[in-house]
Amino acid sequence: MDYGLLVPTYIDMWKEVVRAEQAGFTHAWFPDSQLIWSDCYAAMALAAERTSTIKLGTLVSIPSNRIAPVTASAIATINKLAPGRTILALGTGYTGRNTMGLPSYPVKKFREYAQQVRDLLDGEDILHTDDVTGRKTWIRLIHPDHPDFYNIKNHIPVYIAANGPRATAVVGAVGDGFVTSGTGPWLDSAFPIIEDAARSAGRSTEKPYTVGLTGACVMQEGEDIMSERVIHRAGAVAAVYNHTLWESEYGGWGGNLKGVNPDAAAEYNQYITNYAEERGRPLDRLYLDVHEGHYSYLKDGEDRFITQDRLDDMIIGTPNQIIEKSEMAQAHGVDHLALTALDPAAANDLVDEMAPIIARTT
Repeated sequence: MDYGLLVPTYIDMWKEVVRAEQAGFTHAWFPDSQLIWSDCYAAMALAAERTSTIKLGTLVSIPSNRIAPVTASAIATINKLAPGRTILALGTGYTGRNTMGLPSYPVKKFREYAQQVRDLLDGEDILHTDDVTGRKTWIRLIHPDHPDFYNIKNHIPVYIAANGPRATAVVGAVGDGFVTSGTGPWLDSAFPIIEDAARSAGRSTEKPYTVGLTGACVMQEGEDIMSERVIHRAGAVAAVYNHTLWESEYGGWGGNLKGVNPDAAAEYNQYITNYAEERGRPLDRLYLDVHEGHYSYLKDGEDRFITQDRLDDMIIGTPNQIIEKSEMAQAHGVDHLALTALDPAAANDLVDEMAPIIARTT
């Protein structure tokens, strides 16, 4: 099992990435969400300059934030700083879209975008459509052999993030790897979708390298999973479920939890309405309040929505329990656990706690 560190992108994240590299983490992941965190490529550049072995990837970059040639140039620039250890993970957009009051990126366009970026990074010409004029023009990264600008000589894998069946098919059609939320048995149904899509595209049907994104906390002996410390470390990851419920029932996303738990969605809607009213904020943009603290911290009063079953699904437990959960994830096809820490202090703690576990399992 490989282990990666994911922290909500902040510009000095390189400090924790250096420590993660020293502790045996194989990857560091940088989320891309323009209204809530630092720019992922700026943070990656700083980390690239200060590390030598750890792989650096977006998790995930959102198509509507940058046109395909901008994304290709950005990741190829990081690959200039960190040759051969750069990964571009793409997704249809959660907070990168929802904080704008927009739904996720359409899957058909997502596949086209991923293919265009892949082709550009392979040095090919693509037919690009300008979103202002609608004009179609042929473009390429013009200076692949120039020593100073970017690096597409060292292969840059493109991973596809997906949780639903249509986006999962894009993994097989275009992707070099697969990123998904959690580590559970639903993967048993995902891999056949990927295999069928790969076969239809004339690509290898071998199972892709699979990354499971999850919360994490190493518990102390005798500690309860609902302890204040664990909720502080992982509660904001668990709260994403409630954000998704709200988006599915009340927001602009039309997410994949519509109808799953309408009572819980209604309770959260009442909570977030009260939260906004108490702060004098307009009620026509509640999505901004919903995603305040997303993957970063719990809002005042939000801890009441954190349930044990959400925490049980994460990589939370004593060292032996974490090893057992890692082995179960591996049995379901996960090759890599991207472990989330919510802030610099939590990242440092997680790195220290995971180092002996990584030494035992790799």
